[in-house]
Amino acid sequence: MAATMSRCVPGLFRPLSTLMRGCCPSGLLSANAAHQTRRLSAISHGRVQRAVLSTAAGGPLTALTPHGGILTRISPLLPALLAPPSRSLTYYSLKYGKRKTCRSVPKRFLRLHCGLWLRRKAGYKKKLWKKMPTRKKRLREHVFCNNTQSKLLDKMTGRFWKRRTWYLNDPYLKYHDRVNTRW
Repeated sequence: MAATMSRCVPGLFRPLSTLMRGCCPSGLLSANAAHQTRRLSAISHGRVQRAVLSTAAGGPLTALTPHGGILTRISPLLPALLAPPSRSLTYYSLKYGKRKTCRSVPKRFLRLHCGLWLRRKAGYKKKLWKKMPTRKKRLREHVFCNNTQSKLLDKMTGRFWKRRTWYLNDPYLKYHDRVNTRW
């Protein structure tokens, strides 16, 4: 494992060092840092090809990078930046041709038999160190989703998640059936 890491780490720093050398004035880099960047860029195990990267300013930035561009090297390490999160609904699955449930919905929400959905308040586990105890108590509560959200969540789940479930000592047993309401 150490051998694999030693082979991968110089490959990651090589494109960054060539970009840094092109961006920084020569007076800012010390002789030791320049020596390190030359040494890192000299360790190559294959051919070197030119990659053209476009910067945010619009001008092309060229750098010599082995085995492809900088994006091909860093993309396995940063999947969240290159692939935005998707909670899209699959209308026809490849295996059975049926609608599929969005898996994040049953994990985050609870459906009552009457059609209402329960959720936790937003931010209930984020930055608790700077929230007051009363606010933390308020964030621990469960709240109902509104009508629009409930309809959307019903569309994102299959029949299995809409059927009635019976749990032993269910704390929400009295909420599953609603009486004297229009919804």
